[in-house]
Amino acid sequence: MIYNGDDIDQYILSHIDAEPDILKTVFRETALFTTNPRMMSGHLQGRLLKMIVELVGARRVIELGTFSGYSALAMAEGLPEDGTLTTIEINDEMEEFIRNQFERAPYGNKIKLIIGNALEILPSLSEKYDFAFIDADKRLYMQYLELLIPHLHSGSLILVDNTLWDGKVLISNPPASDRQTISIKEFNDSVTHDSRFETVILPLRDGLTLLRMK
Repeated sequence: MIYNGDDIDQYILSHIDAEPDILKTVFRETALFTTNPRMMSGHLQGRLLKMIVELVGARRVIELGTFSGYSALAMAEGLPEDGTLTTIEINDEMEEFIRNQFERAPYGNKIKLIIGNALEILPSLSEKYDFAFIDADKRLYMQYLELLIPHLHSGSLILVDNTLWDGKVLISNPPASDRQTISIKEFNDSVTHDSRFETVILPLRDGLTLLRMK
């Protein structure tokens, strides 16, 4: 008997830590009230984000691309009592929805939401971060990375979402023509040969690239 991807996904979800109730609520409301719920991290990726924060021992985390707040809450769950997470979201129409999710979460007080353009906000920040999660405009991944580097230290981890881009990174003949695919391919090629990082791509969901600052 051959099992499909949905069967495997369901098996995985039934054999990992349960999704917290607050995140079940965020997931449900994101599906009901936003136009592109597929952008949300979800159960498996959320548990991975929490665990990475714990494994790193992160006290300061930064996220580029909040969307509905699911991933920020998953990471905040893994922070120590004195930990903080800064998350930047460019879409001001999502602000009320996001703040509502944070306000009712038991660890939402660890999260600082900034509404605006990360390219403009990052240079104004003064903190150093132990862990960064990039899940924003795919066309700007290289710019985000370069602006983040001054805020990181040796051993900091960076997790970058959607780096397999529905398999479009494999397109070579004819070459990809859309800006997002081109930019993700350029990002993947660049970090592969960047001596500042150790690099691993995880074939989870739409691809996650894990970078460790040397």
